[in-house]
Formats: sequence, structure tokens, C-alpha cells
Amino acid sequence: MQAGLAAAGGAAAAETGKPQYFQLQTFFLRNGPQPQRVSDFFEHVYAPALGKLGLPPFGFFQPVIGEGSPYWLVLLTLPSLDWLETVPARLAADAEYQKGAELFLAGEPPYVRREITLMKAFEGMPKLVVPAAKQSGSRIFEIRTYESNTSATLRRKVKMFEGGEIQIFQRLGMSPVFFGQTMIGRNMPSLTYMLAYDDLAMRDRVWKAFGGDAEWQKLRAAPGNSDGEIVSNISNTIVRPASFSQVK
Repeated sequence: MQAGLAAAGGAAAAETGKPQYFQLQTFFLRNGPQPQRVSDFFEHVYAPALGKLGLPPFGFFQPVIGEGSPYWLVLLTLPSLDWLETVPARLAADAEYQKGAELFLAGEPPYVRREITLMKAFEGMPKLVVPAAKQSGSRIFEIRTYESNTSATLRRKVKMFEGGEIQIFQRLGMSPVFFGQTMIGRNMPSLTYMLAYDDLAMRDRVWKAFGGDAEWQKLRAAPGNSDGEIVSNISNTIVRPASFSQVK
């Protein structure tokens, strides 16, 4: 088993030159015992099992501001599409994980449903970036999804991000974590990205600075770049990482 897991880590490292893939799992819950039951499983069974696989950093998050609470978000970073099969296969071979999963799934359903979105990282930001460690307290993250009318208009929005918008975010201290174009999921065509902030006050401050930034005003004024032309809907949620999340 250990040799196999070491090989998995080596395979992950070998993929470093390619854009990563992001799998975002949403576990929808009911108030009552489900939230704590899922939290315990993630902390004591799922996260430790993922930690053995040699994958890039993963994240576990709960909403601060978000529609449909309570729920959990699980972010997996995959070096290649092969890992869509590798992860379940290796979890199936992990006796400790299987024992915990059987207990988790026994009896009343532990969650209402699970939705999964698969994304491919932008060429302009091909890797997930974990923010630098915070001195004290936990930071918050914002997950934003932009829907577009067609695949052509979505490509224009991706090009807009890669052609300057990501760099503006970075310059203003908005700390991008990942940018991904949806391959499988709801409300396609769409893209999703994650930003990190110290707190809600910081979020308000940097978005205000972004709205008035001269480079952003120039970029959005270019022909074909207005929201009305390339973005049909924007949704966002604010989440907080669990103590056992590697992205925090």
C-alpha cells in the first residue's frame, strides 16, 4: 500500500507542467445531526485518506454567506483527468477509509444530495495557489461563477481574465486561488474562480479598489468586453475553511 501511495505522489509531481483540474463537490444537508456527522467524517476519515494520495492541496469549506445552507464544499485538485479514476480506486483500496465510509453511510442518509462540478484550470493560471499562512484567525474565501451565453462568449471572458484581469486582482491583493472553466456541471457554459481575503472588511475594500482601477476600466471598455456581451449571470458565495483543510 505505501509503495503504491508513493507512486501516486510521484505521478502527481510528474504532471506539474500541465494545467490542473478542479473537482468541486457540494454536499447539501439538513439542519439537525447531518452537519456534524459530515464534519466528523471529513475530518477523521476523508481528509486523512486524501492526504495519503500525494495530490495537490485540497480544501474543505462551509458557507459564511451562501444560498442553500447548510452545506459543505470539498475542493479536489487533480494533476490530470486520469485522477478521476485514480482517486476512487485508491480510496477503495484503503481499508481504513472503507471502514469509516461504511459507518458514515449506515443508517439514516448523512446528506441530502451531492453535486459535482469538474473544471480545467486556465492556461493563464494553470495551478492552484494556496495563500500564505495567516498570522492569526481564519481567512475567508469567495467562490464566484460566471455564466455566459455561448462557448464563444465564454472564451472571450476567459481571454479577458488571462489578458489582464487576473493580474489586476493580484496587484490589488485579492489573492486568486484558482480559475477554472467548467467541463461538467450545471449552468454551462461557465467559469468559476476563488479569491482569498483576511476578512469581509478586506473583501469590501479590495472590490471597491477594483471597481475604480484605471487598468480595469480600460480593459472592460474594450469592444466585446462588457458584462452585457459576455456574462449572462454571476453568482457568488463566501466560505470559511475547516481546520483540516489544506487550502486555508
